[in-house]
Amino acid sequence: MPHDTARRGLSRLTDRVYLSPTLWLCLLLAPPLLWFGLVYIGSLLTLLVQSFFSFDDFTMNVSTVLTLDNYRALLSPANLDVILRTLSMAAAVTLASAILAFPLAYYMARYARGWKKGFFYVAVMLPMWASYIVKAYSWTVILAKGGLVYWFYRSFGLSGVVDWLLSLPGIGGGTLATSNLGRFTVFTYIWLPFMILPIQAALERVPGSLVQAAADLGATPWQAFRTIILPLAFPGVVAGSIFTFSLTLGDYIIPQLFGPSGLFIGTMVYTMQGAIGNLPMAGAFTLVPVLIIALYLSIAKRLGAFDAL
Repeated sequence: MPHDTARRGLSRLTDRVYLSPTLWLCLLLAPPLLWFGLVYIGSLLTLLVQSFFSFDDFTMNVSTVLTLDNYRALLSPANLDVILRTLSMAAAVTLASAILAFPLAYYMARYARGWKKGFFYVAVMLPMWASYIVKAYSWTVILAKGGLVYWFYRSFGLSGVVDWLLSLPGIGGGTLATSNLGRFTVFTYIWLPFMILPIQAALERVPGSLVQAAADLGATPWQAFRTIILPLAFPGVVAGSIFTFSLTLGDYIIPQLFGPSGLFIGTMVYTMQGAIGNLPMAGAFTLVPVLIIALYLSIAKRLGAFDAL
């Protein structure tokens, strides 16, 4: 009898869950949202709370005495240089990724058919399946003095151009592997697929009838592209920029492997909380990309980027 009662109760519960889409959705989303809230948001909030603590440089201990000194330190010339260097690199990588991704995404959306479309999808996504660390370390060999890139430049007589680029202030640094140019190259390569796919998805939504109507009304291909295709695909560009900009902004591995010794926000957070143990200062640096990305997402939402994801 108790067994039958339990069975009927379980049956009523399953019926209620099945007949209530909202309850079923809540049950499905509860585990991942709980994990996200506790592990990600919880750890982030903990770090941000610690940013108001004090750090004794002499004893290397963290004190719970509340202070704003860590945020005042962010305004020092050295720390502002780190923030501006990171922002400029993130902006440059985003712009270069958009320029490189748009032609490929346009071909995938407008011209590739059948097996060609599948081939391009696999070609774009295949690098994303490889380990990030493996790709980063592979580029240290590719950009080395006797690596593949230098062999390519010598084969086509471009060594003089490369030497001139490496001599420019803010770009050069001896070799490609120890220059900001090499750092920029690796960033662009690794995040490029995150730009291609949103643009391709946005271009897929552009009705071909609009382009055909523009041609019937006498518009040239460039006019049709500038006035129809580009405005409708622009939310996809902004959506891709969310990934390239934010991922570059918080990365700390590539800045350590490539380029000069200039620090990035990610490397500052890693160094402060790991090597030095200055968790309050690491927390203060963490707030910088959080605020920048929050502002960036609000602008992207106004531009319709979320509709292209």
